[in-house]
Amino acid sequence: MKGFVGRQPIFNKDEDIFAYELLYRSNDENIFPNIDGDQATADVIINSFVNIGIEELSNGKPCFINFTENLLQLRVPTYFQPNDIVVEILEDVLPGPEIIKICKELKQLGYKIALDDFIYHDNNPYFSEYLKYADIIKVDVLKTPLKIREKIEFTARMMNIELLAEKVETRSDYELLKKEGYDYFQGYFFSKPVIVSTHDIPTYFLSYIDLIKNLSMTEPNVDVITELIERDLSLSYKLLKLINSPALRPRNKISSIRQAIVLLGFTELQKWVYVLSIRGSLIGKSEMSDEVIRTSLTRARLCESISRLKKNPSSEAGYFMTGMFSLMDSIIGTPMDKIVNSLPLKEEICQALIGHDNQYKQVLDLAIAVEQGKWEIISERCRTFMIDESELFTEYFNALNWSNELILLEKH
Repeated sequence: MKGFVGRQPIFNKDEDIFAYELLYRSNDENIFPNIDGDQATADVIINSFVNIGIEELSNGKPCFINFTENLLQLRVPTYFQPNDIVVEILEDVLPGPEIIKICKELKQLGYKIALDDFIYHDNNPYFSEYLKYADIIKVDVLKTPLKIREKIEFTARMMNIELLAEKVETRSDYELLKKEGYDYFQGYFFSKPVIVSTHDIPTYFLSYIDLIKNLSMTEPNVDVITELIERDLSLSYKLLKLINSPALRPRNKISSIRQAIVLLGFTELQKWVYVLSIRGSLIGKSEMSDEVIRTSLTRARLCESISRLKKNPSSEAGYFMTGMFSLMDSIIGTPMDKIVNSLPLKEEICQALIGHDNQYKQVLDLAIAVEQGKWEIISERCRTFMIDESELFTEYFNALNWSNELILLEKH
């Protein structure tokens, strides 16, 4: 793989982001047999801290990074600031005098230590001492038997160690694990639909429908669009604020909403309205909601970029919409088929959003694979699309930067 790092958020009980884990691969099975644990971690470190920049990946949060026994012995964690990383010790590292000494040194320097995919070493005489230096125990809740989980949970409570649940796939699992005393949660539960049958599409989402419909026309009418925006003080203010951002700031002062629309252009305005429609659905919610919108924005931009890389003759804006609305069912708690029926979207986009295979769905699947670090799917789909993987990864991090900038713009 070339220059790519997966990133997965870790949430606390309040649904705020506690940290991110930087991933070389998506699961315990290394798809690339020629790359061992040392090389995988080295690639993550180089790509994260050198090629990309940890600030771009972390948003100011600490990053969990896997360390093998060899890298611990080389004191590689000490190359980084204690606030930037959590030292995640892999499950195959056996407690012994040298490991105990290293853990003690790391703790004295202010590092947090997490034990990955925790397993018991009951017969190991250093095991109890090893646990004294652990801040967090990570439990794979999908593969760990219930009796073992209960034993781990009891040990953590007795030793005042925090628990992190991995592979949390549903909201109901998240709620249950929270009751069982887990402190942190990692998985894709935050992007899973939470369908509440009594919910309708909220009015603050519907308020954008007229604008989206007019912008979706073959020849949008600038006067009609100007009137729709001018009716809404908030929309007018946000449009002017967007125009005044460093990336778009005009040479001359803007004197009207119409002038701002012409300057921005219908395509960019359309994207911006999609952003606002999602953002409006999440105002006042937790950092988990921020992560959902960041994921939606990143998917949108990446889908658009993939379309361009594969030189697809279809409109890039259609791919942008596919990515943008791919989590809308999670965001507003409404079934996806009901959402697409209320929007003036191309039939192919609607079909992709409800799960039918077509060109939009294939591009969306690749974007999601990149997001989740599913390397086998990435390689297979890149071959199909005749896309260079390194170019794809570059576009992913460009999309991450773009989504971060938009979220900051909307917050200030």
